Amino acid sequence: MHDLIYASATALAQAIRAKGASSEEVVDAHLRRIEAVNPRLNAVVQLAADSARAQAREADAALARGEVKGPLHGVPFTVKDWLETEGLICAAGFPERADFVPKRDATVVARMRAAGAVLLGKTNALLMDPTGGGAAGNPVYGRTNNPYDLSRTPGYSSGGEAAIIAAGGSPLGLGSDSGGSIRIPAHCCGIVGLRPTTGRVPSTGHFPRIGALSDPRTQVGPMARFVEDLALTLPVISGVDWRDSSVIPMPLGGPSDVEIAGLRAAVYTKDGIASPTPDTIEAVTAAAGALSDAGLAVEEARPRRIEETYEITLSYWRRRHLTGEEIDRSLFEWDRFRRAMLSFMESYDVVLCPVCERPAMPHDATADRAARDVSYTLTYSLTGWPCAVVRAGTSPEGLPIGVQVVARPWREDVALAVARHIETALGGWQPPPL
Repeated sequence: MHDLIYASATALAQAIRAKGASSEEVVDAHLRRIEAVNPRLNAVVQLAADSARAQAREADAALARGEVKGPLHGVPFTVKDWLETEGLICAAGFPERADFVPKRDATVVARMRAAGAVLLGKTNALLMDPTGGGAAGNPVYGRTNNPYDLSRTPGYSSGGEAAIIAAGGSPLGLGSDSGGSIRIPAHCCGIVGLRPTTGRVPSTGHFPRIGALSDPRTQVGPMARFVEDLALTLPVISGVDWRDSSVIPMPLGGPSDVEIAGLRAAVYTKDGIASPTPDTIEAVTAAAGALSDAGLAVEEARPRRIEETYEITLSYWRRRHLTGEEIDRSLFEWDRFRRAMLSFMESYDVVLCPVCERPAMPHDATADRAARDVSYTLTYSLTGWPCAVVRAGTSPEGLPIGVQVVARPWREDVALAVARHIETALGGWQPPPL
């Protein structure tokens, strides 16, 4: 069974098309894995076992007729419970939606199905505890545990997705990221995740509702155990859907076409807000060394103004309580920040830095500590640039440590190519002790 549940989505797609494994076998293996680990994780909150098996049988029958639906034909996937799914409860963490069943799929879910993927179920969306705790859980479904240490969080709102992928219950999933909710769970659970450039992927069908004007920071993106699966999925979910006004028809390059030797990389480990643990610094240093060995021009450099990240974000969060003049000032500060960051990026192709200051935090971490954890990701939520996360180290407690690879706007191909090299050089995802 481990050959199936720990394989990449890319390898599973190839095996199914070559009839080395059936979709029914692959789906059944993942459903059995969810059954085994989910009681300890509480990661999958709505399981569509019967429909998944039926879809898998249909995929196998279609293949027998010589029909391939798309690049994910017969491959299972899961979805964060903030993305609507036809016929399957989407509570999104709100008690008043505990029984809400959408009538249609979010655009990205529909595109995954159209590419042949088989939906296994919905994953827990973790929320910040407003009473003073850290990322405590979900008022509908409770909290999710980290597969590397059940006493710790799997990260922020896409944490359920990260946990079940890391544990082998799903090879591939969809999350969303405002301040780091794809990136920090990927870091905490040792998997890979991609926050695409703002305007690359439609958010139609995301709840809470988001839009180009109301929430330009939040983006939908793929999560997996292997970088090649992010590259496989991004073209499937990208592009104009004629509903989300923020999305533009920007060409998408492939990471396999990127020659990383000769790229210029800026590296920093301290952002002036949070102080990383020695093991976090070591992971970033190891990744920088791997890039240097591959021929990248690596130098220590930190963008100007990143110390302003948290204050600008706080103003954004408080905007409903600000006066018109205060809102105008906060938008000016945000735009000045973006201009400074863009000027910095003129000299570099990628930025390498921590995802957060430490590995996965205990469930009872204070809100103050939790807030500082997001400073490294918040910076690039404000710029809207593409960010990939990949495991590059391990803490003394055996917890994964990821690094963040940030590329220029619209250059997801560069971010993924660099992340893939770090994955190859440093080992990437490792199975949890479950």
